[in-house]
Amino acid sequence: MTRLRYLLAAGLWAVLPAHALEYLAVSTPAAITYDAPSVQAKKLFVLGRDFPVEVVVSVDKWVKVRDYTGALAWIEKAQLGDKRMLVVTLPAEIHAAAQDAAAVLTRADKGSLLEWQETLPGGWVKVRLPNNASGYIRQTQVWGA
Repeated sequence: MTRLRYLLAAGLWAVLPAHALEYLAVSTPAAITYDAPSVQAKKLFVLGRDFPVEVVVSVDKWVKVRDYTGALAWIEKAQLGDKRMLVVTLPAEIHAAAQDAAAVLTRADKGSLLEWQETLPGGWVKVRLPNNASGYIRQTQVWGA
């Protein structure tokens, strides 16, 4: 019977639609995260402006989020905006075009934040740099794309 339940459950998951990941960023200077959806809950850590998070679930005025380290926490929905940011996960080069042979515009340190513009075929992401120029980085070198 357990095997039948497993097969049924697996079959049901196969027909459910795939959902795209939703990424948001902190829109306030600092946002406190909690271990439950309440300001009375235990405070976990503070996220700075533009820090990207992945939406896990949204409940009323609260959003459960995951950061690039995999940590889960609750944050007040009002502290998040639609701007999509990326975290550089290892030292990386930002190129002038979506090609390894393209000129290197700059280098980004691990932990740097870049504004997402577009995910391209072939494993590249177009990003906006702090100086408002655009460049291209490998998708494997960032989180949030």
